[in-house]
Amino acid sequence: MERIETGAAIFWEGDAADHVFAVVEGVLRIHKLLPDGRRVITGFIYPGDLVGISLRDRYLYTAEAVTPTRFRRFGRNRFQEEINKSPELRPQLFARLCDEMAAAQDQMVLLARKSAEERVASFLLIIANRLAGDQRSPVIDVPMTRLDMADYLGLTIETVSRTMTKLASRGVIAPCGRHAVTIRKLEMLALLAGESDEDDNRWTSNTYTQQAVWPH
Repeated sequence: MERIETGAAIFWEGDAADHVFAVVEGVLRIHKLLPDGRRVITGFIYPGDLVGISLRDRYLYTAEAVTPTRFRRFGRNRFQEEINKSPELRPQLFARLCDEMAAAQDQMVLLARKSAEERVASFLLIIANRLAGDQRSPVIDVPMTRLDMADYLGLTIETVSRTMTKLASRGVIAPCGRHAVTIRKLEMLALLAGESDEDDNRWTSNTYTQQAVWPH
C-alpha cells in the first residue's frame, strides 16, 4: 500500500505507462495541460476506481491527489495476468470501463450544451451519486477546490462561486463546513441540472454502492 499527500501525483502525463493503480482511500483529479499551459480536468477518481489503464506506452494525463490518497500499484503485466486468471474481476473491470465511458459522454454534453448553472448543478449530482451509500445522506463531501471545479466545468472560478452562492440563496444547497454541501432540494437540483424524468432515476439509485475488490 502506498500513500501520497494532497497535490502529489501518482504519475504525470508522458510518463511510461508501466503500472495500473487501484485507489483505496482519497480522491484524485485527472488532468491534461493544453499547449498554452491551461489545465483541463477530465475527471475525478474515487476509492474502488482504477487509474492508469492504457493501451499506449505513455500516460495521456496526470493523476494528482485532491486529498491524501492511499492506493495499490500493479505492474501492467501482472495486472493483465490477474485479470486473465480471475474471472470474477473481469465483469468488475468491464463495469468500471463502461462507467468511465459514460462519465466522458456526460462531460461532453455538460461542456457543449449546458449553462453555468446547469453545469454546477450537474457536478453536485455526480458527486452525490458517486458517494451514495446504502443510506443516502443529504450531506456530500466536495473536496475539490473552486479552481478544480472550474477547470472541470469549463468555467471561471468567479462563475463557480457565484453559481454556488445562487444555489444556496435559493435554498437548493447549503454549505456544511469548508468542503461539504448539504443538498436540501434534490429534485430541484436535478431540474436545474437539466435532467429529464428518466434521468432523475440516476440520482435515486445506488450506482456506485459496491467498490471493486482488486488483488492485493
